Amino acid sequence: MPKLLQLDTFHSDAGNLTVFEKLIPGTIKRVFYIYGATDLSRGGHRHHATWNALICIHGSCHIYSNDGILEEDFILDNPTTCLILEPKDWHIMDSFSKDSILLVLSNEYYDKADYIDEPYQRQSQQVIL
Repeated sequence: MPKLLQLDTFHSDAGNLTVFEKLIPGTIKRVFYIYGATDLSRGGHRHHATWNALICIHGSCHIYSNDGILEEDFILDNPTTCLILEPKDWHIMDSFSKDSILLVLSNEYYDKADYIDEPYQRQSQQVIL
């Protein structure tokens, strides 16, 4: 299940300092950022092993997540807010503002075999009479 967290932030006359530590298991092995995004969505996958932390350090974007049970929507629009995605969280990133920069920190190196592109099947509700 995704977790939306407030990062520790320290304010002073010299500026703000926001800290990211001990929020995903293991060591951060991969860092990338998305900017200049078009109107198309990104993501559309989940992972076998990789945890991701998403921080929109400038502008805003929308994240849709589905863990097979719960579907959730998140708006990231503050650099002190972090969305933690577990491997089971199938996600789509879209609605990027023109000035958005989405920072992603991962606990695994890129491995195509770690990606699961198929979305979860919608659960049919069983009615018991």
